[in-house]
Amino acid sequence: MLLPLIEKPNDIKSLDPDLYEELCQEIRTFLIQKVSEHGGHLASNLGVVELTVALHLCMNLPEDKIVWDVGHQTYTHKILTGRREGFDTLRTFGGMSGFPKTRESDCDVFNTGHSSNSISVGLGIALARELKGEDFKVVSVIGDGALTGGMAYEALNNTSRLHSNFMIILNDNNMSISENVGGLAESLAGLRTAQGYRDLKSSVERSLEKIPFYGDRMVHRIRKTKDGIKHMVIPGMFFEDMGITYLGPVDGHDIDSMVRIFHEALRVDGPVLVHVMTKKGKGYLPAERHPARFHGTDKFDPETGLVDVHGRKSKYTDVFSTVMRKMGDRNEKVVAVTAAMADGTGLKRFSNMFPDRFFDVGIAEGHGVTFCAGLAKEGFIPVFAVYSSFLQRGFDQIVEDVCLQNLHVVFAIDRAGLVGSDGETHHGVFDISYLSVIPNMVLMAPKNKWELSDMMKFAVSYDGPIAVRYPRGEAYSGLKEYRKEIAFGKSEIINREGDVALFAYGNMVKIAEKVQEILHADGICCSLINARFAKPFDEDMVRSLAEDHTFIVTMEENMLRGGLGEAVQNFIYDKHLPLHVIKIGILDEFMEHGSVDQLMRVCEIDASSVAARIHLERKRMQGKSESAEVEIS
Repeated sequence: MLLPLIEKPNDIKSLDPDLYEELCQEIRTFLIQKVSEHGGHLASNLGVVELTVALHLCMNLPEDKIVWDVGHQTYTHKILTGRREGFDTLRTFGGMSGFPKTRESDCDVFNTGHSSNSISVGLGIALARELKGEDFKVVSVIGDGALTGGMAYEALNNTSRLHSNFMIILNDNNMSISENVGGLAESLAGLRTAQGYRDLKSSVERSLEKIPFYGDRMVHRIRKTKDGIKHMVIPGMFFEDMGITYLGPVDGHDIDSMVRIFHEALRVDGPVLVHVMTKKGKGYLPAERHPARFHGTDKFDPETGLVDVHGRKSKYTDVFSTVMRKMGDRNEKVVAVTAAMADGTGLKRFSNMFPDRFFDVGIAEGHGVTFCAGLAKEGFIPVFAVYSSFLQRGFDQIVEDVCLQNLHVVFAIDRAGLVGSDGETHHGVFDISYLSVIPNMVLMAPKNKWELSDMMKFAVSYDGPIAVRYPRGEAYSGLKEYRKEIAFGKSEIINREGDVALFAYGNMVKIAEKVQEILHADGICCSLINARFAKPFDEDMVRSLAEDHTFIVTMEENMLRGGLGEAVQNFIYDKHLPLHVIKIGILDEFMEHGSVDQLMRVCEIDASSVAARIHLERKRMQGKSESAEVEIS
């Protein structure tokens, strides 16, 4: 066994090169076993085993810096930096994250989780290195998928100002480049980066420039000829034209070739991009055949690759998928848009049935929003299916291109609320706050799977910007008998009694039911109101509750700042309503990874915590009342 020999950073350099292949096989076996036990990102990690090994052989960590784009491909990196034992707690509460975390290791340079930012980060670090006069290597690793994000191109455009070495590795597991062109380009790479070539090139140009009148013309003509040849034989001229030296493509599963080209790249004065070809899911047949399925997977049988779906109930994403297919049948104006998440958002069925009305814009949420605005402007009804935390990247476009023009774009916001094991970068706990501040925007959330269907139909029939948020995981099937027709800005009464009103939004209605049960067992009766709308919330209902209730408890799976509770509290204060507000939501902090149930307890938005908070506030108010009576007497 070779893995036990890797106890700390750079230990891999003490291994005999003949053992690298065996080490890679051990790493793959280890990853398959651990991910099958805990779930996680498998296919992307299996594809970069050799790439990561080659990088660690060329770098001296933690002095040198590796910035991983997204970061869901860093499992091998974690093993090679001495965190193998941490995989027993992978993605569990208090355990090791599935993404880079600076708190875990000095070898994790930057906390990542969203895509397309690694070049920007790496460039910033490289320029800081120049300003401080230091000397260490900086490498940014970005995938071809992440390269569809506009931020990556903004960063590439900005790298030309760098005068010292900065290596960008393009991990390409999908782009097609012919082998013969790639082989010629790889041969040229060694020549173009050799010191002798660079010195000769500079010397010739300087000599020619000294020739009066004709010198500058000769240099210009030579450069034009050289660039013409390069355009024919070098597939990376797009990068070359940006002032970035292009090397590759190179086989991403050939360690020797990568080590050789990485060393060449690290000799270049300035930015250099190395194009590495890898196979997603490499070494595990189920993941090679179905890389999308094993991109992020639940626990599975490592022998067969099958996930246990026995007793599996429908998820909110499944419900959305069915509704979209039906709406596609009924209304030819309905079009579906996603940002590289057709499977994850449930749009695969729609894309199969209506390929001409389905659009995948790549990892480019900002573009996706404005693209929807253009479709809406011409009379179509675009439904942009997107994860809550990813939609954050299109905020400016939502403001300027959709809401400012009051265009009918439907935002189907999946993974709203706490999402669990992916942690801080993926929790969808900001969307109520950042969307509710925008004029013309309407926010809805369903209490169960039937209401999601009703809300999507309402959203399509509406005329203006509108968002429907729903959580990750199993769709709630309770409260089926409560299915009042959706009316704009109106809530739904589940029951009304007592002096406490639970004003719950979306997924928190299910929690509110449990709170009711706990309080009822303690002799406290309370009303349950399904808020339905966070903007506009039902002001008439709040006024009505003030007539026969003492407390209103707002419940949302979102940050308290800027959330529904804050809006209700401000309204009650402005209208001088006799209601005490108890706001239930997430405090001003980022939450780590763990199961959703664990995180809800930590955030104190689970049923027991909410019931305890209500008890405490009732006692506090009762104490104030008794004190007031004593003072009067």
